[in-house]
Amino acid sequence: MLWRKFNGDPIKLKIKDAVEQVIQRESAAGFHLKVCIGTDSQVKGKETEFATVIVFLRQGRGGFMFIHNEKSSLSYSIKERMLVEVAKSIEIAYELCDLFTYYDVDMEVHADINTNPQFKSNEALREAMGYILGMGFAFKAKPEAFASSSCANKMVN
Repeated sequence: MLWRKFNGDPIKLKIKDAVEQVIQRESAAGFHLKVCIGTDSQVKGKETEFATVIVFLRQGRGGFMFIHNEKSSLSYSIKERMLVEVAKSIEIAYELCDLFTYYDVDMEVHADINTNPQFKSNEALREAMGYILGMGFAFKAKPEAFASSSCANKMVN
């Protein structure tokens, strides 16, 4: 999996090693971190592009993120696409969760799913919430899910 910084610089380390380096560096600088992981997608013709982000928030001091993009030629219903987004976020959250536990970093998984039943993405809300909470992760949906609905969204547009 290829990850990059917001400025486009590639992350050469394995993502787990890069995240651990960030946690150590930010802690040494006196920052208390919170991490939010989210994925968004955009259908472009016959392809669906996914962007997964790891957002590092420095309490009261801004933040930064790591980004991973991938494309799929599979065709998804809206519900399937929402659940694939959640699965991509959970995959990276699961890979990193022992680091967050070890360093006492709060982590949330953000789903780009609307809590308003009038929106199509709402069809996937119950399953997504069950999936994320069932894995033991904190969960946020729109409008609080900024990692997916704002940060990742900007990386697929």
